[in-house]
Amino acid sequence: MPANPAARGSPPAQRLDVAGPDWAPDRPVDAIFCANMIHIAPWAAACGLIGGAGRLLPPGGPLLIYGPFSRDGRHTAPSNADFDASLRARDPAWGVRDLEGDILPVAAAAGLRLRADVPMPANNFLMVFEKEG
Repeated sequence: MPANPAARGSPPAQRLDVAGPDWAPDRPVDAIFCANMIHIAPWAAACGLIGGAGRLLPPGGPLLIYGPFSRDGRHTAPSNADFDASLRARDPAWGVRDLEGDILPVAAAAGLRLRADVPMPANNFLMVFEKEG
């Protein structure tokens, strides 16, 4: 099997700046997966990711976001509170995002609804959103 993904019919990886106004690829997408980004990037990146998913995904298409989240304004573990403080000390624009207070309102505005909330190892979650329509 060729080592180059493009040789197998898959396009090569692309660098995307989701905080930018037009990060969308020039082709349709069936799903979007993002791991360990929204807590180590400015809030604009989370908003851009979710807003872009709302524009790109077909009805029923999933946006999967993996990483740490706080819930209803509270950290899910003391280690996540420590991690959040460490992130914010490195860059005030970074930090563990709150699912209910931060993420769900942006998702709703983008036409996405939370379909599953899967606890994962190391106090992380896999949040599965679905494009409405």
